[in-house]
Amino acid sequence: MNLRGVGVSPGIGHGPSFILDVFVPEPPEGATYTGEADQEKERAMVALTQVAGELEARGNQAGGEAEEILKAQALMAEDPGVVVKVRSLIDRGLAAPRAVFEAFTKYRDVLAGSGGYLGERAADLDDIRDRVIALLNGQTLPGVQGAPDEPYVLIARDLAPADTALLTKASVAAFVTEEGGPTSHTAILARAMGVPAVVACPGATGIPPGVRVMADGTSGEVRVEPAESDVAEAVGAATARRTALSAVRGPGRTADGHPVPLLANVGGPAELAAAVDAGAEGVGLYRTEFLFLDRIEPPSAEEQRSAYRAALEAFPGGDVVVRTLDGGADKPLAFLPVPAEPNPALGERGLRQFRRFPEVMEAQLGALAAVAAQGLRVMAPMVATAEEAVWFAQACRAKGLPSAGVMIEIPSAALRAAHLLEPVDFISIGTNDLAQYAFAADRQVSAVGVLNDPWQPALLDLVAMTAEAASSAGKPCGVCGESAADPALACVFTGLGVSTLSMGAAALAAVRAALAAHTLEQCRRAAEAARAQVTAARARVAARAYLPGLGRLGL
Repeated sequence: MNLRGVGVSPGIGHGPSFILDVFVPEPPEGATYTGEADQEKERAMVALTQVAGELEARGNQAGGEAEEILKAQALMAEDPGVVVKVRSLIDRGLAAPRAVFEAFTKYRDVLAGSGGYLGERAADLDDIRDRVIALLNGQTLPGVQGAPDEPYVLIARDLAPADTALLTKASVAAFVTEEGGPTSHTAILARAMGVPAVVACPGATGIPPGVRVMADGTSGEVRVEPAESDVAEAVGAATARRTALSAVRGPGRTADGHPVPLLANVGGPAELAAAVDAGAEGVGLYRTEFLFLDRIEPPSAEEQRSAYRAALEAFPGGDVVVRTLDGGADKPLAFLPVPAEPNPALGERGLRQFRRFPEVMEAQLGALAAVAAQGLRVMAPMVATAEEAVWFAQACRAKGLPSAGVMIEIPSAALRAAHLLEPVDFISIGTNDLAQYAFAADRQVSAVGVLNDPWQPALLDLVAMTAEAASSAGKPCGVCGESAADPALACVFTGLGVSTLSMGAAALAAVRAALAAHTLEQCRRAAEAARAQVTAARARVAARAYLPGLGRLGL
């Protein structure tokens, strides 16, 4: 039996299946309590505090990426809004378990409806809720107990950070979940651990416990009871591929020596070590949302300075590009009250929200300026016009920041890139949003996902137009969308004239090897061939015909 999901952490993992079945029954609707309301409220508060403490303690024990995730969950467990709601429901007569269930369900529904990164945080609230309810009911919450002695494939409907934080690569061969996506915590932690992972795999929990399973974290294929020869072949191919890719070292460049600095997309300080280990030449996109999400007040100046300083210390001689807060749309911020919008992706997000709340911008630019050093660059998201580019550049210069840039994510910005470039020092193309707005296809809606394929020739035209404008202005133009992680597309972007590429750390080795296997002329021909096509599929095939080294590298 073969299943198919989404590969989110590369590699081959195989071993006996271990099904994690976490089930806490919903407390009966309308369940009431006996005794005093104050006693019931105290019982609920004690449970919330205990769960928060357990999550934080487990995070301290785990360290790294897991520590940040679990500490964020601990804060969610004692969120003032949740606490007030629980107490209010108990005052109306509901028993503590039911009050907790309803309070968390209200907030999880809001998150789930947001889609994207925040939508995948709804599972975190489910985990906190279930832990509190289990504690109140005296129930033991199932966990990873009784697992095989040998490395196993952990299978679940979804995995909570608390379930996986203390696992190691020595004990778990792979993760497979029925739910989740590329930004789910299963995906984030699996990549941090270096464990293959497949998410969004329907039917996974129907795999019988204990049978041999092989999961391909690149293709998303999950094979049940594979032949030993198939396992050996897959492992051998993966090993050979890793060996070939790791043999290429040093700065990014084409076979004929054209430099293409390879930078890392980083979501917080915990990801910096992986970027350094992968040979990144700097940070091409330092997302700052991690400082602001899941909070009822903005981070302090010292919190911000510490986070920005960490990136500069990790790459003291490299390039560090910090994106200012990209709030709004799928990343609403509790401390920035904005009216409900019918189309949030087209509303006040990114720079637009900065202009609505100038005090937030002032604080962030001030914190960046306080640690500014050679190599620090700051860019704004969601810039649509030259006037906005001028406004942001002036704000940066007023703070004494050494370099200001803007992101090209809106077709109007690409069409007028030459004018946006005049007041700034560099531009960076965010291909994910650029595709979303170019094709009027919400990237959170799977039904229109085919339109968001980065190989769409029209999108390549916008990238080419932007890169040409930057070249004429003598200013750098990078790509920081995850499309740069595709080795073939990385070569095409290089052929289009893009000067730097930024991606997740795990993709750097493959992109470095792909560039080293081809000349700049081959990259240019591949780009021309792709743009000449009428569909994304044909563009991909046409480009690869000029990039023979990809096949030799197993890419």
